[in-house]
This record gives sequence, C-alpha cells and structure tokens, in this order.
Amino acid sequence: MKTVKVGLGTCGISAGGEKVFQAFQDELKEHPQAFILKETGCVGMCYREVLVEVSNGNGEGHLYGEVTPERVGRIVEEDILKDSGIDEWLVRGEGREPGFFENQTRIVLRNCGIIDPGSIEEYIEHDGYKAARTALTEMTPETIIEEVTISGLKGRGGGGFPTGTKWKFTRQAPGDAKYIICNADEGDPGAFMDRSILEGDPNAVLEGMIIAGFAIGASEAYVYCRAEYPKAVARLRQAIAQAKKHNFLGRNIFGTDLSFDIKVKEGAGAFVCGEETALIASLEGRRGMPRFRPPFPAQSGLWGKPTNINNVETYANVPWIILNGGAAYAAYGTDDSKGTKVFAMAGKVRRTGLVEVPMGITINSIIFDVCGGIIDDRKFKAVQMGGPSGGCIPADMCDIQIDYQQINRTGAIMGSGGLIVMDETTCMVDVAKFFLTFTQLESCGKCTFCRIGTKRMLEILERITVGEGTMEDLDNLDELSEQIKDASLCGLGQTAPNPVLTTLKHFRDEYVAHIRDKKCPAHVCPTLLTYTINDNCTGCTVCAKACPTEAIFGEKKELHVIEQDKCIKCGKCFTVCRFDAVDKD
Repeated sequence: MKTVKVGLGTCGISAGGEKVFQAFQDELKEHPQAFILKETGCVGMCYREVLVEVSNGNGEGHLYGEVTPERVGRIVEEDILKDSGIDEWLVRGEGREPGFFENQTRIVLRNCGIIDPGSIEEYIEHDGYKAARTALTEMTPETIIEEVTISGLKGRGGGGFPTGTKWKFTRQAPGDAKYIICNADEGDPGAFMDRSILEGDPNAVLEGMIIAGFAIGASEAYVYCRAEYPKAVARLRQAIAQAKKHNFLGRNIFGTDLSFDIKVKEGAGAFVCGEETALIASLEGRRGMPRFRPPFPAQSGLWGKPTNINNVETYANVPWIILNGGAAYAAYGTDDSKGTKVFAMAGKVRRTGLVEVPMGITINSIIFDVCGGIIDDRKFKAVQMGGPSGGCIPADMCDIQIDYQQINRTGAIMGSGGLIVMDETTCMVDVAKFFLTFTQLESCGKCTFCRIGTKRMLEILERITVGEGTMEDLDNLDELSEQIKDASLCGLGQTAPNPVLTTLKHFRDEYVAHIRDKKCPAHVCPTLLTYTINDNCTGCTVCAKACPTEAIFGEKKELHVIEQDKCIKCGKCFTVCRFDAVDKD
C-alpha cells in the first residue's frame, strides 16, 4: 500500500497544506485502503510548497511540488491507483531542481520531511533514542563529553563556542542541582532553522538534551521556545508526552539511575532573550534583561545553579555524533569549523528554504549550486549573515568558505544560520536602516549606549535615506558604532552596529550617493526617486486614474506628464503602466 505524506510545517501550512491534507482525506473516503495518509515536516524546499510525497514503501516514490486541493484527485487517480507518476508536477529526480539535494549533507535535517514528527515510533524506526540508550548504558559522562569534543561541534546559536568544552565546564562546576536549557528563541529576521527542526524532528532535540543531561549531571531541562512558533511548541509537547510513555523521559530512563524531565517555556518574542542570561531571567519569571558575566551560566545559571545552554541545532547534532562517532562528524568541514551547518535561505535567491551543507563550502556555492542563483538572473550584490547581529558580505567576497574565523574577518558573523541574499535592486543603506530599526526596538534599555546610541544611529540613517544626510554623518556613524560596541553589556548591543559598519565598509559609495547626489542607486528610497513619463506613453490614462494626488495630466491618446510638486513618490504609476512608459530614477 502506498503512503502519502503532506508537508505540514509552517511553510506548508501557509501555502495551503491543511486544505491539501483535507482533500486527501476526502479521497480516502472514496477509495478506502488505497493509501496511508501522514503528515511530515519541511524537507527544505519551502519555495515549492505545498509538497506531497507518494511512496510505495521500498524507498521509491514521487515528490510533487505546488500541490493544490484541485491537483489531489489526479495524484490519487494516476499515481496511487494507476501507479503512474505525473512528470510535470515532480520536483525531485533526474534533471529536476539540480544540485538542491545533491550538494547538501543532511545530519540535523536527516529526518525532516521524511518522518511523521508526531509519531515517536517512526523516529525510533530511524534509530531514534538509540544514541541515548548507548550513552546512558554503555558510556560514562566523561566519554560522552570527550566524543563531543572530538567532533569539534561548536554552538550553532551564533557564538560558536566549543560544545564539548561548555559541557565539561558545567559538569565540573560544583552544585547540588544542574540544569539543561535549549534555546529555541529564534528571533533573527529571515531565520527559521530552529523552527523547522522542532516542527520536523522534535525527538532529535529531546534526545540530544537527554544525552547532555546525563553528561553534565542534570535531571531537569527546559526548552525556551518563542510563542510565535505554535506548531513547534505543539509538536514539542507531543514529543515530550510520547517520550514519557516510552520511559525515555521520567524516572530511571533505560533502567538506569538517571531521572530526567523536560518542560517547555514559551517566550514572549523579545529578541534580547536569545542572550543566555536574559533567557535565564525570563525562565525565572523576571524581566528578560542580561547581566554581567562572569559568573557564566556554566557556573551560576538557572536559580544560581550550573546550567548548560545550547540551541536547537546544536542538540540535534548530538545523537548522530554519539551513534557515528566524533571523528566521523569532524571529517566534515575545515580545521576550525567541523560538521555541517543549517541555513535558512531568504531574499532574492531562486530556491528559498532550508539547506544543510558541510562547513567549508563557499557562500557562492550555496547560492548558485544549491539554491539555483539569483531571481530573474539579476546581478548578485551581497548577503547578510548573522541577522541583526551580523553583517553584509559583498558578492566579490562570496568565494569565502563557511568557517567561523573566515566569516568573522569580513565583519559579519556566522550567527544562527540566517542567510539573506540581495541583488542589484537592494539598497544597502536601507538594509542597514532595517536591521538597526529592529535592534533599536529590541534593546532592553539597560545600557545607555545601546538604548540611546542605536537611536541616534537610526536617526542618522533615516536622514540619509531621505536626502538630508551630510558627509559628517558617516564619521558620526563610525564613532557611535565603536562606542556602542565597547560600552554595551550583552551581545545585542555589542553587535548592533555590524550591519552599518559592514555596509559602510563595502558599500560606502551608496551612502555618498544618497548624501551628495540625493539619489538612491538601487531606486529603493522613495523620497530620492523621480518618476517621469517617456515616449512609450499611449495616453491610455491608466496611470492618471491610479495617481492618488492627481499629479498626472494629459489628453487621452497623447503623451502624459507628471507634475513633480504633486508627486508623492508612491510608485503606483510605475506599477500599473503596461507599456514601460514610466521611468524611475
């Protein structure tokens, strides 16, 4: 009997996945016993959702993209009942989406889009909880930590601190109680790695936390997940309940002396709570604000006890490392950066979605070989790595390897894995303003330089984008950036200037154009745009009817003119014209 899997991660649901699932349920009523219907997480091809896989149980099957309820009937009729694939809807196979899967190495995402995330039995069938059993019954805490250390796994939340070292510090710290925390407070614009992992394979994260708990001597753990991830939270809680029924959580796990429990705490969406000490404060019921370090959480964390904090992706790597060995994991990557990295691809790239690639691959290879290049074959301009805490890397530097040290040298950071691709239609001053707007709003307000300094920087950027900036403003941005980096308490303030500093460094000419020429080279900043009508105008009057200020005049079937004093730069004339008669400069 064939199995039908419908992608019901957040991306699939947003594209209409629940309606597609319901359509298959309706077909199942018409054809009882014809197929088994399941849901799964995101396989990474967000750009082709809704995704539906039809398989025959022996590893062979068809993956269909952009499925709608109207297409379901034909899939059932031809593929399921007649065993004939529908070639024009297929998205995986020879000649289709070349390079997307072939250039990936999927360790963290090994089960995402493959198994039903709501079925712990399917996770077990894919070697689930085998690593935890091995760790708890055949290894000591010291040998587990040694294996993780050999793997070279670094924290995937952005800091890049060696995981084995962090676990060792927490284990060696004195304390009558210790805690494990999973940071799932993913807040970077354009980032959705952790959300997709939790939605597609929550048990892998739980298993990694169990192993970490045994290694450091903890009996209690928390997953701090932002409340804006309702699907991830629901699947987490479902996985925890199922794990308890199987005695993977609770008392005397696998018949050992270890008792371990995991709870879910929903965060209110404060970006600053991604910082370890602010997260701990929120867990304790206080306002999420960072504190001075030391002491570090490994010595004094939750309730003043030694606490190990890693993010979702870090824990999801651990079961694979225990099963396959640290050396096998370290075989991927570079001398400094081992293993694989999950990236959320967003922006002006053809294949947006989730990819997992070996460390050491170049940025260009991710964009062009894995993700198919730039939309409409426009000129590739830059990538923003590391979200608001990261920076822009220009296209001429994107042959650089994905490696913590090499990325840091550009002024950007690896971050948690958000990678936003920009083309020639992107204004870099506007990008800097966007990210600084975000960090300024998310500042907790504790540090004067972060609270007020980012506000002053934002005001300067706003002046520049409306043509009121001065060359002195650029010096002020540099000076404020250094002061904010040096005087801020936590990573939010210390890294907030990065998008400004990197765009100033690599795209200073765009700042100068905004200031001296009162022009936006990318034609993005509305105040600096001028709309004019060229000789292609047929006098159809469509633009005049669309103009909200009646700034366009002219006789029917004759060349029209835009009265610049009345034009509010809304761009409606440019949008509605079918004859390329409106120029934007």
